[in-house]
Amino acid sequence: MQIQKKGFILAKKQCIGNIYMSVFTSKQEFIETLAGKAGEKEKLNLYFLNDHGFNIAQKDTDYRGILNRADYLLNDGIGIKLGARIWGVRVGENLNGTDLIPLFLRKCEDEGWSVYLLGSTEDIVSEAARRIKEKYHRLKIAGYHHGFFRAEQEIVREINRSEADVLIVGMGMPLQEKFIDRRDHELTPRIRIAAGGYIDFVSGKKPRAPKAMRKLNLEWLFRMVLEPRRMWRRNVIGHLQFFIKVIQLKTKKRL
Repeated sequence: MQIQKKGFILAKKQCIGNIYMSVFTSKQEFIETLAGKAGEKEKLNLYFLNDHGFNIAQKDTDYRGILNRADYLLNDGIGIKLGARIWGVRVGENLNGTDLIPLFLRKCEDEGWSVYLLGSTEDIVSEAARRIKEKYHRLKIAGYHHGFFRAEQEIVREINRSEADVLIVGMGMPLQEKFIDRRDHELTPRIRIAAGGYIDFVSGKKPRAPKAMRKLNLEWLFRMVLEPRRMWRRNVIGHLQFFIKVIQLKTKKRL
C-alpha cells in the first residue's frame, strides 16, 4: 500500500493485521524524509504504533481508521517488531517518538521552523518548553498549552495564531491522534506529531530507561518497574492480547 498526497508518494506502508505501518530502516532515514516533506510545505500527520495502540484500534474502529489515514505511522517497541515479523514485515530500528522527536527538533532549529507544544499539565508543559529551549538555543517555541482543555476550537485558534510550523501533541492514545485527525483541515502547522509521553519525559517528570535497556527494547520493563499498578495490565495482559490478535488475523487471512 502506498499513500499519495497531492501528486507525490509519501511512503510505502506494510500491513500488520488490519493496520498499515510505514517502514523505514533507521531514524536518520526517516528524519531526512520528514524534513524533505516539511520543506515542501505539505501538511503531514505523524503517529506511532505500539502494541497498546494496536489493541485500542481493535476495539475502536474510528481510531483504526485514523491510524490508517496517517501520513506516517512508525513502529514503536519490541511488540510491534515481533508482530510485524509474524506478518512477514521486517522493521529496522525502533522508531519511537521520544528518540525521534529530539532529532527532528535539531532539524527544526537548523531550518528555522517553530514548534508548539500541546499536552500534559501546565507546569509540565511549561518546563518542557523551557528545557527544549535550553537545549536548542536557536529553536523558536511558538507557544504551549496544557492538554486538559474544554474549548477545543479556541485551542485550535491559539495554535494557528502562533504560526507554528510544527505541532507536538502529547495527550496519550487515542486522544492525541483523534484531536489531530478531527482538526486536520483547520490546523495550520504543517507537521503534526502525536508524541505520547514525550512532553513528560523532556520535562524531567518521567525518567527514561538507561540506554542499555533501550537498546535491548526493554524500556517497557523499566516503566513497569516504576509504575507497576498502571503498567502491569498494559504490558503483560496487553502484550498477550496483541500477539493473540496478530496471530488470529494472520490465520484468518490464510483461510
